[in-house]
Amino acid sequence: MNDKIKKQYEARAKIIKAMAHPSRLFIIDELAKGEHCVCELRDMIGADISTVSKHLSVMKDAGIVEFEKRGLQVWYHLKVPCILNFFGCVEDVMKTNAKMAKQVLK
Repeated sequence: MNDKIKKQYEARAKIIKAMAHPSRLFIIDELAKGEHCVCELRDMIGADISTVSKHLSVMKDAGIVEFEKRGLQVWYHLKVPCILNFFGCVEDVMKTNAKMAKQVLK
């Protein structure tokens, strides 16, 4: 694998790693419905503000979300909503796995 291809796979891995936490997946789903301030996300997740901010920071660094400061609040939204297409693919894999598991149990 040459350096250019390796860097491309590393960039992909960074994005996938940034989503690889249940709270982050939840945040992405919520942001798909519209923008939210950190305090709203904190209340929805039930974690402290620093934990939610860390999750958002990881996703921001990966290019998944971006923010806008309004007064004292920070509002987040999806930077590239097509990330939700990836979720559809993941759901398809989950359905296929469930079908296979049912067949094995028969």
